[in-house]
Amino acid sequence: MHSSLPTVLIYRNHLLPHSETFIREQVSSIKNYDCRYVGFRRVPGLMLPVDKVITAYGPSLVQKISELSYKVSGFSPTFTKKLSRLSPKLIHAHFGPDAVRAVPLAKQLNIPLVVTFHGYELTIKPSYAWRASFSQFVYFLHKNGLKKKAAHFIAVSDFIKNILLEQKFPSQKISTHYIGIDTSLFTPDEYVQRTSTVLFVGRLVEFKGCEYLIHAMSRIQSILPATELIIVGDGPLRSHLEAMANQMLKRYRFLGVQSPSVVREWMNKAKVFCVPSITAQNGHREAFGIVFIEAQSMGLPVVTFNSGGISEAVAHNRSGFLVLEKDVGALSERLLSLLKNPILWQDMSQQGIQRVRERFDIQRQTQQLECLYSDILTNHKNYKSSQTTII
Repeated sequence: MHSSLPTVLIYRNHLLPHSETFIREQVSSIKNYDCRYVGFRRVPGLMLPVDKVITAYGPSLVQKISELSYKVSGFSPTFTKKLSRLSPKLIHAHFGPDAVRAVPLAKQLNIPLVVTFHGYELTIKPSYAWRASFSQFVYFLHKNGLKKKAAHFIAVSDFIKNILLEQKFPSQKISTHYIGIDTSLFTPDEYVQRTSTVLFVGRLVEFKGCEYLIHAMSRIQSILPATELIIVGDGPLRSHLEAMANQMLKRYRFLGVQSPSVVREWMNKAKVFCVPSITAQNGHREAFGIVFIEAQSMGLPVVTFNSGGISEAVAHNRSGFLVLEKDVGALSERLLSLLKNPILWQDMSQQGIQRVRERFDIQRQTQQLECLYSDILTNHKNYKSSQTTII
């Protein structure tokens, strides 16, 4: 049945990797718009409502060749016609490289384009970005055009907003918007007894800094030998990190990728959360770190490096500790203080819960996003009216 709500197209080239639950959660919380997922094709990853997904191409070789043609030309009459039947009012693209692909669609449909920048496309050094991927290469070629053609740019943190300003994106088009989380879902079960466990949840890549946590845990286990390190996630550095842990640690487990419900269970059982993100060799930094607010919402104090936009997610000395990047000594000391001091732990646990509910509840945050959509549509309508008057 066709919805009476105005339609918004949620654009991502590939729909939708496991790591992008934040997009799905935001879309699910939108109440006053009928959102449709739009992109090149589906990829193995998150479950999405079948009736809300529209793709240009499928997995066959012929369709992949057609997809490549669209990537080069930006023109796909069949895809555009399929979308125009929905009478969409706005297209919201996630990530800069994807937004570049959405520009022709927005133009052909005559609707405003909103872009959310999540970080990697902005923090990576240009010398690395040019060879990172074809999409990143195309993004850099068309970035200046995107600045002019998009109606609005959403930064997931003030840290990202400042980078956009440094890169000469128009300031009047930029706003910071924290996506937030479902605080009713991320609620600790007080009847579950916490264990002497340090929890890491993230991809096993350089900028997540897991090797620094392993070094810190070696010091911690020399003082508190019963403390265990739990690592949830996978990535290209896993075998290297497992070898490190095998040499340096007494108690540790690598659990690989786990479902969101299992992650929440570990956040409810652990004593401290630590993903010590760093500035990677290619410049990549943490844009914000939704996982940090998930942990705090579960009553789990955070210890991490003060890198990128993390200081917006974690309140230093209130809901956790932020220490200088790569300072393993300070990292281990702060972890130990929370493992050994139940009064400090309880205070930070409660402050973290309260702060997330006040600042990062996804229902409240999404209401703000819907107000932004409304303002953009009003401005677009006024602009079209003025153009008609001029004609």
